[in-house]
Amino acid sequence: MNEKLAQYRERIAQYWRQFGKKQRIYLAATAGGLILLIIMLTYWLSRTEYELAFQNLDATDAAAVMDYLNEEGIPYRLGNDGTSISVPAAVASRVKVEIGSMGIVRNGTIGFEQFRDSGSRFGMTDNEFMVRYRDALNGEVARLLNSMEGVQRANVLINLPEDSVFLNDGRDQASASITIEFKRGFRPTQEQIDAYYNLVKTAVPNLSIENITISSPQGELVASEKAGGGTTFPSSVAEAQFRIKRQYESELKREIQQFLGQMLGMHNLAISVNSTLNFDQKTSVENLVQPQPGSSTGVVISEEVRSSTSTGKTGPGGVAGTGETDIPGYDAVDGTSTTSSEETTRISNYEVSRIQNQIVSAPFVVKDLSIGVGIQEGVLSEENRAFVTDYLTRLVRTQLAQSGMELTDEAIAAKVSLITQPFVQDTAEPSAGLPLAAILAIVGALVLAAAAVLFWYLRKRRLERIRAEEEAAALAAEQQKVELPTIDLDQVTNESQMRRQIEHFAKRKPDDFVNLLRTWLVEE
Repeated sequence: MNEKLAQYRERIAQYWRQFGKKQRIYLAATAGGLILLIIMLTYWLSRTEYELAFQNLDATDAAAVMDYLNEEGIPYRLGNDGTSISVPAAVASRVKVEIGSMGIVRNGTIGFEQFRDSGSRFGMTDNEFMVRYRDALNGEVARLLNSMEGVQRANVLINLPEDSVFLNDGRDQASASITIEFKRGFRPTQEQIDAYYNLVKTAVPNLSIENITISSPQGELVASEKAGGGTTFPSSVAEAQFRIKRQYESELKREIQQFLGQMLGMHNLAISVNSTLNFDQKTSVENLVQPQPGSSTGVVISEEVRSSTSTGKTGPGGVAGTGETDIPGYDAVDGTSTTSSEETTRISNYEVSRIQNQIVSAPFVVKDLSIGVGIQEGVLSEENRAFVTDYLTRLVRTQLAQSGMELTDEAIAAKVSLITQPFVQDTAEPSAGLPLAAILAIVGALVLAAAAVLFWYLRKRRLERIRAEEEAAALAAEQQKVELPTIDLDQVTNESQMRRQIEHFAKRKPDDFVNLLRTWLVEE
């Protein structure tokens, strides 16, 4: 075994001695790069990826989570601030579900589970029970608030009324004091503040909105009249109006972009829409009284008819209009004629049609509107420019139909602007960062390619050297068979002639001259 190792070592050393100094440096650098790449890939592929599983933990919850992870043998990393814990990504989901189902994370609060977990409560005094009950109620309400959007941490203190033997002593109302810390950058709306109040109100018996105080680092949170508070804050109304305004402008901008984009191209348009909306909502009631169709009298709802008849005899009479005291043409009464009379009375009540209209105006009216459109230079012709301008003016006129403004052509044209100029091209393209694994793969491929090229180059050089040595050996063998020319030194009389003859022989047959010198050196 040792002999084989020695043979292998000798072969490697012999192979190493065949390379030159630069080749040895290149080969050592390539081997070092490959070893470094293998180490990096091994570290990257074998390392454990951690995922953030819990954050914003207090000291109690963090300690409970760490105890559970230690018992289960799950590695973890505790954040620098001590409020976050990361676990391996492969088991992160399972750990979250298990810890959540066990109720380990309680946000530093104690809920009603303490009564379930503590077993029997025989021997507990009423005062001790009330203390535990208040702590549990505080914890449950705090958990409810912590589950709301944007809430970082909530502290709750609830005061419950004491039982009294007297009636109406004024101590039957509960109260709650709450402090809420919101996440960074979060600002609650009025609807969310009202939700906090209603949540606490319904969770605690005999608790009214007036007895709830909610504070935050930014100030006190006050409920609106809608939730039962004493103050109305128009912030929610303003937010709703701003949202409607923004949505209206976005829809109008999208409509213009869809229409003009089909002709000019989406990337050749820059649209700006500014509007002023009137949110004054009006309600009007109209009571219209009209007769029935086709009738001018209407419908009879009541009618009363009265009739009476009377008869009798007249007194003494005479010739009509003959005496001095008589009325001319009037019959004198002779007392022997019979008279009768008849009277009829009709009273009718008519009902006409009654129409009651309750008119509620639209939630908002466009009071003013201006539209600006920028178009890439060279895209819009003069003919199309007139068409686009006409389209925009008609659109503005339609939107301002209920504004009550005098919509003259000059007023509408002043609200439309059309600009044609070259757009600024964004030459700086965002560079997408490659993941570390892709970078390592690219570096590894480059190193392997460089190693392959270097190996091919060294092998080629070695083959060329071997071929050259073989050719030199064959040439030397052939030259040994050829008789070498000689120089007759005895016939040379002086040194100058000898030198001249040697130089002539060297110029004429340099290879033979070299072989001759080698022969002389060997003989000496």
